[in-house]
Amino acid sequence: MAIHVGLNHKTHYRYDRRVSLGPQIVRLRPVPHCRTPILSYSLKVRPKNHFINWQQDPQSNYLARLVFPEPTNELFVEVDLVAEMAVFNPFDFFLEPQAERFPFEYEKDLEGNLQRLLDRVKSGAYRAPPVRRVHIPKGGSTTETRPIGIPTLEDKVLQRAVVMLLEPVYEQDFLNCSYGFRPKRSAHQALESFRNQLMEKLHRLTIYYQ
Repeated sequence: MAIHVGLNHKTHYRYDRRVSLGPQIVRLRPVPHCRTPILSYSLKVRPKNHFINWQQDPQSNYLARLVFPEPTNELFVEVDLVAEMAVFNPFDFFLEPQAERFPFEYEKDLEGNLQRLLDRVKSGAYRAPPVRRVHIPKGGSTTETRPIGIPTLEDKVLQRAVVMLLEPVYEQDFLNCSYGFRPKRSAHQALESFRNQLMEKLHRLTIYYQ
């Protein structure tokens, strides 16, 4: 027998005077592809004189856009949710015939595998699989470790394809002073650039110690 769990969330702001609120985005609703059955869901908002528009972002998360036409002295949001804590089989999925035996060689039918991956992406059927967490030694320590995530082969291929598609579009819009996640740029180069600009603009830097 499954367990039913009730969740209650409250957010309450009080103001010392009546204020005009801008549009508020509330992200407090389970996604439609959530595997946990949601038996009931309710959203209560005060002040009662408001408009609500339900939207979805690119990841299918529900967004409640709240608009308040009149000034108010409080903002209250309450969510009640009942979920069924059912047991799921983590291996309840289907494999392509060529992947039923491990290890399998993806490149044997590379063109066909890539085409099937592209078809799943275009149809919206593709879901990124969980990333495998692996702990590797940290620095020169023999006891400390740090976690890294290892994505599946297809997910890595798809990530690289998205980068190759979007990088030429947005790269031309970046300023020359931007170094984050850009090709052939690193944090070390950002620090070096900052140092050079600092030395050019400051002829003398005096540090006082007390």
